[in-house]
Amino acid sequence: MANQLGNLVESIKSKVKALKKSKKPYIKMDKSSSVKVEIRSRKARLLIDKTLKVADRPGKRTIS
Repeated sequence: MANQLGNLVESIKSKVKALKKSKKPYIKMDKSSSVKVEIRSRKARLLIDKTLKVADRPGKRTIS
């Protein structure tokens, strides 16, 4: 049992070393169009919420 664990640890170490040596250890994926739409809608929702908070307090007129 201990021997198997030792082999597993050595295997993981060698894979990590190989990843460190390579120039690109992973491929960066571009955001899909649905993810971009989701990000825009979240930002829009935050802006709407901020605007509504300011509108609820008529004495203060600036949006920060």
